[in-house]
Amino acid sequence: MRNPFAKGPAPSRGVLALYDDPDKLLRAAALGREHGFADMDAYTPYAVHGLSEALGIKKSWVPYVTLVMGLSGAALGLTFEIWASAIDWPINVGGKPLVSLPAFIPITFESGVLIGGTMTLAALLIACGLPNLGKPILDRDLTNDRFALWVPEIGPDWNEQRIIQVLRGTHAADIRVVRV
Repeated sequence: MRNPFAKGPAPSRGVLALYDDPDKLLRAAALGREHGFADMDAYTPYAVHGLSEALGIKKSWVPYVTLVMGLSGAALGLTFEIWASAIDWPINVGGKPLVSLPAFIPITFESGVLIGGTMTLAALLIACGLPNLGKPILDRDLTNDRFALWVPEIGPDWNEQRIIQVLRGTHAADIRVVRV
């Protein structure tokens, strides 16, 4: 719904338009953006291609966290292996080198996957504002078989009647004002 790091008070109400078809939701999101509706959000039972662009949502920073933390985890794993086999506990077995990089690759890879995966989960929880315990349920069937466009009350020029009038032209199954 709302970015947890956004400044200002949370909206107290908004307009919820429910759709039976994802194409109608896409057209409504694009139309809402054309009319300047701020901070819109959409709820869908599955991913809808092009919805992020229609809502004007910018690219997420979570993949960068995955890349940086995955490489950091691999570097830490390799560093630990080199330290353990060459510095802390050096054992010369059959004249083989103390630092044998081909033997270290599996642990290096697994360390990168472990750290990258767990930090991606943490970044995803932060980016989505989860756990989201205080938010109301807008509609019981929202993500089961319906699609919704949420236009929250933002700013002093928010006009409920204008938003409803614009969304009526999108052939919504239901349009309602929700107080949260």
